[in-house]
Amino acid sequence: MRTEYKIFGMVAVFIYASAGFYAWYSDHYMVTEASIDGPQKHMDWIGVVALILSGTLCMMCALYFWFVARRIDLRPEDREEAEIHEGAGEIGFFSPGSYWPFGLALCAALTGMGIVFWKPWLIGLGFVMILTATAGLLFEYYTGAQKAFEAGHPGEHPEHI
Repeated sequence: MRTEYKIFGMVAVFIYASAGFYAWYSDHYMVTEASIDGPQKHMDWIGVVALILSGTLCMMCALYFWFVARRIDLRPEDREEAEIHEGAGEIGFFSPGSYWPFGLALCAALTGMGIVFWKPWLIGLGFVMILTATAGLLFEYYTGAQKAFEAGHPGEHPEHI
């Protein structure tokens, strides 16, 4: 985790520096269309705020990794003298295949369409569908056939039906 917080911290510092440079550059060199008073120079607030928020997001990730790194032992990738074989072994559980992420993306797209065309009923329906798809994704391995299979009832597994 030490490597991760350093990377996110450096990216955050770079984005903050970019925000400062962009604020200065847009204030001094960007000229808007000519109006009644002639060409106007002013800072691009949208870009500056977007860069500041992006830097803040990276800094939040860096702080999280820093707090976690303080609480856990050093991993092999955090030690200079570590050997390759020390990082071998089981990393964790990864889902072999699931349709829930696709359904969640469709629900998010539906909600986005509701926001774009400002249809409150579509926004509400989309949020309900997002919550349902999120629950399905979250509880995928705690309900239904997979749970019955893990409990020792292989006759209820879909492959045996």
